[in-house]
This record gives sequence, C-alpha cells and structure tokens, in this order.
Amino acid sequence: MSGSLAIASTKTYERTIDWPNSLERRFGNTAGSRAYDLFVPSGHAEVLLPLVVMLHGCSQSSRDFAIGTGMDRIAEEHGFLVAYPDQPRSANIAKSWNWFREGDQHRDRGEPSILAGLTRQVMEDFRVDPARVYVAGLSSGGAAAAIMASAYPDIFAAVGIHSGLASGSAGSMSEAFSVMRRGVSLRSSHATHSVPTIVFHGDRDRTVSSLNGEQIFAQARPDAEVTTSVVEGRSSGGMAYTQTVLTEAGTAWTSEHWVLQGAGHAWAGGNPVGSHTDPTGPDASREMARFFMSHPMALN
Repeated sequence: MSGSLAIASTKTYERTIDWPNSLERRFGNTAGSRAYDLFVPSGHAEVLLPLVVMLHGCSQSSRDFAIGTGMDRIAEEHGFLVAYPDQPRSANIAKSWNWFREGDQHRDRGEPSILAGLTRQVMEDFRVDPARVYVAGLSSGGAAAAIMASAYPDIFAAVGIHSGLASGSAGSMSEAFSVMRRGVSLRSSHATHSVPTIVFHGDRDRTVSSLNGEQIFAQARPDAEVTTSVVEGRSSGGMAYTQTVLTEAGTAWTSEHWVLQGAGHAWAGGNPVGSHTDPTGPDASREMARFFMSHPMALN
C-alpha cells in the first residue's frame, strides 16, 4: 500500500505545556494515534527549520526523554524543531515501541505509519525544511528509528540510533529478547539502505548487546566504494570512545559508529535528571545534531 493512511480522527489539539517553547499535540490515523510534544525554537518564524523526531526508550516518556537528552537546549541554540512522540502503555505495557512486530516494521503500516504521519503533520503546520528532517531514538526507540529510516528514506535525511537494533532484527517478542542479548544475522528480506546513520553503543551494554550497534552500521553501508577512518578519543567526563567514519567516494554521504568504552545502556552525555543517561560520555545529542545538520537530503 502506498501513500498515507486515512485520518481516523481529524481532531487535533495543541496547547502550551509546562516548559518554554513546547506544545502538546496529537496525530491519528487508521493504525491508531499518538500524543507528541513539539519544541519550537525562539525567533525563527520567517525561515525554514530542520526537524528532529526523537523516539524514547522502554519505560520512558516523551518529557523524560527530552530532559535526559537535552535536545531542546541544542535545538534552541541552533534553530530546529524537535518532536517527541509518546508511546502509551495501551500500545505496549512497558512503553516500548513495537519494533519487533511484523506489522510495525513496514511503510504505511502500524506504528511506522503513525510516526510518519505525525512527522508530515509538523511539516505541514510549521515552516519545516523538507531537506532537513531527521529521526533518532534510544533502545526500542533506536530500533524504531532504524525502521523509519529504512521505510521512509523520502522523509528522513539521516538517522541517529543509540543503544538500538537494526531494522528487521526480530519478528516476535521472544525473538527480540534473543536478538537483544546476542545480535542476529540480518535477513535478506530486509534490504540494506544508505540513509546516513550515526550510531552510539556502549561496549558493556547488558540490555542490548553492542553487536547490534555493529549490525546497524553494517546495514547502513551503501553498495558503493567507501573509505574508513577511525578516531580514538575521550570525553570531558573521562569516557574513552572509538569513532569509526565511513565516507562514500565522490559524495557527501557518511555514517559514524561510536563505541563507548565501559558504557552501559544509557544516553551518552545525557542529563542525570532524566532516566537511562550517562553524563560521563561524549554528548550524543550534540554529535547527532552536528551529524544531522551536515546531511541535508538532495531533493528533486
């Protein structure tokens, strides 16, 4: 099936919530509906703005994720919108995105159709640059972000995946737990895509094995000649990391894989007031924003 699913309920609400520059909104279609928070930076009413869609992890909320990642602060500094969809317990008791279900892994079906729909809604209602729309997530949100990049390369110019899994890694909940522990050889039915991808993963992650970060990076590799560069570094908080960069010959395409040494299942450089964060790591939010803004989509 092609195109957008029909809107099941056209009622949309929008109101300011209890932190500056943020709105509470909702999108719905025949697959369901999701509330989302939208951060709008100050003083950019007359220009086209980038948009970043941020998908929280298991047990988190949209607000918790916004606080933990600190992405609003970066968006205010650099002038871009941030949407934070919220997964309700009615959809998953653990508030996890259902990345492991066959019905939630494909374009114009299930949760991908809802997330794409709310992205399009923001693009229609605000002055969004269609060449600079991005998606990122943590854990189950990272796995969902990988699916969105694979299913909607016409919407998302680049993707950021922190402690997540490659698109198509599992087809059931039982399989998901196995993949989270051990990784998996990707099925041939899930085509490799070349959306620019930035990956962060702790090498001591006991929730989602770091093998999954390697598989995400492999899935993002284009079928073209690439060069590889490796940088060893240490964050201001003392965490060592290895940053591997792939660059496609003759193009602006790159992808990055950050292996965080000694890190567990947490957003690197995050605010400890939020859940699942590690403030000692490199600032994953700032690095993702830097990566995204250097990868606009080539529009026809």
